Amino acid sequence: MNTQFARSKNDRMIAGVCAGLARYFNIDPAIVRLLFVLAVVLGGASPLIYLVLWVVMPEDQPGYIAPAPSALPDHPRPVEEWKFDPYTGEKIK
Repeated sequence: MNTQFARSKNDRMIAGVCAGLARYFNIDPAIVRLLFVLAVVLGGASPLIYLVLWVVMPEDQPGYIAPAPSALPDHPRPVEEWKFDPYTGEKIK
């Protein structure tokens, strides 16, 4: 879970509230947007909640870039020095 609770400046439809919530909970922004739309259709208080979050949530800092998840773990030696594949155990030629 991301520790920064802020509206998105880059990924926004209206105010960036849904994208900010999605980044905070580490889920896809389309899912949060869909939940807000479903809440409106089903007669919920979604527009009021959106407006309150718009006012309460701060906007992203200008230089903030969300950390990208790393595909491979950090390894103490560079790849050039590996003699065996760390995942399969096969010898690297």
